[in-house]
Amino acid sequence: QSKNILGYFVNVERIPNNCSDSPNRIFLKDRKILLNLSMAYYEINISAYNEAGESPQAIYFVPEFSPTDLPGQIHVKGQGTNAVVTWTPEYNPKCFVVDWGTGKEHMQMKIVTATTGNFTLENFQPYKLYKIMIHASDVCQCESFVRPEKTFGVTHFYSVEGVPKTGPTNVTVLNITKHSALVKWNKIAAEDCLGFLQGYRISYTDLSRKNTLAITLNSSTTSYHLTGLKEKTIYRVQISGFTNAGEGPLTFSQPFSTPKYGIVEPQCICIAQHKS
Repeated sequence: QSKNILGYFVNVERIPNNCSDSPNRIFLKDRKILLNLSMAYYEINISAYNEAGESPQAIYFVPEFSPTDLPGQIHVKGQGTNAVVTWTPEYNPKCFVVDWGTGKEHMQMKIVTATTGNFTLENFQPYKLYKIMIHASDVCQCESFVRPEKTFGVTHFYSVEGVPKTGPTNVTVLNITKHSALVKWNKIAAEDCLGFLQGYRISYTDLSRKNTLAITLNSSTTSYHLTGLKEKTIYRVQISGFTNAGEGPLTFSQPFSTPKYGIVEPQCICIAQHKS
């Protein structure tokens, strides 16, 4: 039915939005539009229309992307269930827009008209990761696409950190030789960290002598090459994650055994046939 389409309606709504009016509605003839948006969350609804009326809407959420080249730094200091947010403005807009929450569905918004870069946010829950965004704006009521807000800075914050509630998953041991083995694992999911993950602790135990060695690794590491193992020995690997609050539970690997020889030579089996 594209030949009968007269144009498109595009509704752009900021999340969250203090504006009580309907979202910005844009009329288009083409099937593309360039929007100048901040790093806040946005929902975009697109529908087509013709002489008979308007189609159902297609809903699109602008995906998150990592902040690069943002002009400002945000500093957050916890005070119980509250947090004091400070920043140094690069210039003096009419207002700052502060967004904070645990995700797109749980964001709050506050417009700060004071020129000082200081604001107190309330009702933070422990062990939850919050995203805090500050935008500079010269329109202090509703989002304007003629003079859009500009993101000043983005940071993440825990009011209270806890230890990870799980260890890394899918711990496997590969490439076993008589003196080495490669250990791999999947990182701990962000929602299970309960704090900023600082790293992993990997320990491996000689089960015959109960002798354990431990190594501390950074949080981006998901594999480690064990060396100095003894031949013909059974080992078990344990891995945990840790935050500033402490160490989480251990994840165990299946025991593995180092061979007596470094390389196992293939054996040739000869079968002789006797003619009758």
